[in-house]
Amino acid sequence: MLVLGEIRQTMDAVEKGMFATAMTAIAATYLFASLLALAPRKAGYSHVKHTISEIGEDGAPNQRFVAFGLFLPIGLLLLLVAYLVRPSSPAAAVLASCIAVGYLGAAAFPCDPGSPLSGTARQALHNLAGAVEYIGGGFALMTLAETFGQPFKLVGFVVLGTAIALSFIPSNSVRGLIQRIAEACLLGGLALAAWRFGAAV
Repeated sequence: MLVLGEIRQTMDAVEKGMFATAMTAIAATYLFASLLALAPRKAGYSHVKHTISEIGEDGAPNQRFVAFGLFLPIGLLLLLVAYLVRPSSPAAAVLASCIAVGYLGAAAFPCDPGSPLSGTARQALHNLAGAVEYIGGGFALMTLAETFGQPFKLVGFVVLGTAIALSFIPSNSVRGLIQRIAEACLLGGLALAAWRFGAAV
């Protein structure tokens, strides 16, 4: 009876890890596919120059869809991932939660046009949510390095570096490219951590 209980717990953990990996992959695919589809609808939008938030900035043609049809579901999916991975890896749950805060904050507080470093109170809250995502996510990746090794530490440093860069690089430069590197590191790191925890049980 005890053995059967342990087998069931192991299978549950594996299933949760694989499901969390799939949910993270779905969120990332949906994000990047939506960005490719929405970019031509915003005049002058560049994936290299403009941040992800600018595609749904205040007054943008697709502002409501970006907030409630893109950022909100991604944030909610990542909260589900945090719940699923928490028993196996609190650090992965923190990573998922930090990314979720970034997307939920972007849904609730669309950025001002151009997503400046300072602006309205709404922009300040938008920036705060982004800081939680990138700074918290970077440190969570570095914590995961204690289990999974140096690649997670390196990716954590990359994310923290992009957080600093996004704070100083002017708009209409390469902010979009830098942010997309950070997003790929965060979502890729989360998917890999969830998969490895599921596979290791």
